[in-house]
Amino acid sequence: MSHQPAVATKMSGEMDKPLIGRHLDSDGSLAEAPSGAPKVGILGSGDFARSLATRLVGSGFNVVVGSRNPKRSAGLFPSAAQVTFQVDAVSSPEVIFVAVFREHYSSLCRLSEQLAGKILVDVSNPTEQEHLRHRESNAEYLASLFPTCTVVKAFNVISAWTLQAGPRDGNRQVPICGDQPEAKRAVSEMVHAMGFMPVDMGSLASSREVEAIPLRLLPGWKVPTLLALGLFVCFYAYNFIRDVLQPYVQERKNKFYKLPVSVVNTTLPCVAYVLLSLVYLPGVLAAALQLRRGTKYRRFPDWLDHWLQHRKQIGLLSFFCAALHALYSFCLPLRRSHRYDLVNLAVKQVLANKSHLWVEEEVWRMEIYLSVGVLALGTLSLLAVTSLPSIANSLNWREFSFVQVK
Repeated sequence: MSHQPAVATKMSGEMDKPLIGRHLDSDGSLAEAPSGAPKVGILGSGDFARSLATRLVGSGFNVVVGSRNPKRSAGLFPSAAQVTFQVDAVSSPEVIFVAVFREHYSSLCRLSEQLAGKILVDVSNPTEQEHLRHRESNAEYLASLFPTCTVVKAFNVISAWTLQAGPRDGNRQVPICGDQPEAKRAVSEMVHAMGFMPVDMGSLASSREVEAIPLRLLPGWKVPTLLALGLFVCFYAYNFIRDVLQPYVQERKNKFYKLPVSVVNTTLPCVAYVLLSLVYLPGVLAAALQLRRGTKYRRFPDWLDHWLQHRKQIGLLSFFCAALHALYSFCLPLRRSHRYDLVNLAVKQVLANKSHLWVEEEVWRMEIYLSVGVLALGTLSLLAVTSLPSIANSLNWREFSFVQVK
């Protein structure tokens, strides 16, 4: 693989040049690649391959797409990308993206001679069933089929939409793993040129872990969500017994109409308060544990460590419950039952021959309650917004700690 450092050096030098000498088609795609641009190959003509070609062309690369039916696929790619047969597409590029499914890898074996010594970038993802069924990753399987090539795993966590729309704060990182440092360096430079951030995940053996990333559904939210649901059920049951069931049993008053709105509105702030306390309680426990141990360099117990890692999700769920409480409170006067209560109160006042009904203490209590509630929700909103990764990354440590602590 003596040619690979030269490839990396060549790409590094050419990617520093400004992308000039191009014009755009009416659809916004590049009409021609810049002269002297590094050439990159793509095997496949699916949605991801088309988005990848669009991003590569827009980043200044000369793209050659290999397809089994180039005439049918040519119109789907940018006009600056050359669409040809697979055997022709892999002849000149040193870096080739393999954008086909695992079951079609064996069909590429006929290209073994043309692919010898090339860098193959595997962008595929297995399904959850395939991930459990196969003991080796897609990238490792591809490497076993092409022992004369260098396989690098990359771009599997980036969606086709993100490739076309451009990177955002939440999905800029591209995990990369491979056994050859020169090959990973060349792919990392391509990732930089495309506007993303490469993250070295180690050898190709780590590709199984990288391929499992897209299969996870909100892994950090499972425990906080179950905690919030458990608290909601407990507080809802308590408020139901106190406000609905007890009056029905003792006084035969039917107040089951309160279940959809009133009982939920009473439950939400209770959940929000407890969740917010659970955000700051582990920090106090961690500080007390460090003082007891006399050092901050010993590892926390697993339960406390996991608790500390879930504080951001717990805090956002607390803000979600508080925001719902505000919306429910705003809707309380719109209920039909509330209107009936006002009419009944007016009738009782007329029958009691009272012309003026004003309780100063209750008026002030409600005014203060609403004012403090609005201020509390605003403060919690600021806390939640600064906890978002896209906002937190734009703050320095002093600004972030000021909002979180003060």
